[in-house]
Amino acid sequence: MHRRLAWLAGVVLLATPIASSTQTTAPAWAIRADVVESCSCAVSCPCNFGNPTKAPCHGTRLIEIHDGHFDGTDLKGVSFAVTFLMGQWSKIYVNNTIADRQMKALEGLLPVAFGGFYKGMRSLQRVPLSVVRTGDTVTYSVPESTVAIERMRGLNGQPITIDGLPSPAFIGYTQYRSTAHTHQSADAEFSYSGTNGFTSRMEAEGR
Repeated sequence: MHRRLAWLAGVVLLATPIASSTQTTAPAWAIRADVVESCSCAVSCPCNFGNPTKAPCHGTRLIEIHDGHFDGTDLKGVSFAVTFLMGQWSKIYVNNTIADRQMKALEGLLPVAFGGFYKGMRSLQRVPLSVVRTGDTVTYSVPESTVAIERMRGLNGQPITIDGLPSPAFIGYTQYRSTAHTHQSADAEFSYSGTNGFTSRMEAEGR
């Protein structure tokens, strides 16, 4: 349980300067991004409320940076997906349209802004990344993973939104349900539907 809590806390980590005789100033960074995710938890995923499930949790998260920088490099337009088994491993797929300078900056950003994913990272690769949105659905895919989620409706047919979740990656959280969530690689193979999904915004920065 403690391991899972540490993983969840580290997925989005606001950087704090650490005194060091060899490091005087950590790179400044900030990102504003759209986030989409599906995981194997039932709706609504307890992990997002700071109470990680005791069951194995597979997930695939999409991060689309619409404004941001790392150490002076503009990250606008950078997008990537992360497939993971919470607390154990992750595979990071970066859109192959990324510029070389942005890729280098993203490699520096990952351990400070996405510490949980970075710690368990088994691979980091550039691949084709497809994202399709309609009024009530989001579908995104990389060669090894595919996610399709549909918006859930509540009272009077309104979207179900949740405020005040304990992470800067869960701003404007809107509840979805998966219609497909698959992964096939040498590391793992899984397929889910009817499980948790959400969209949100991420706002974080550090120095």
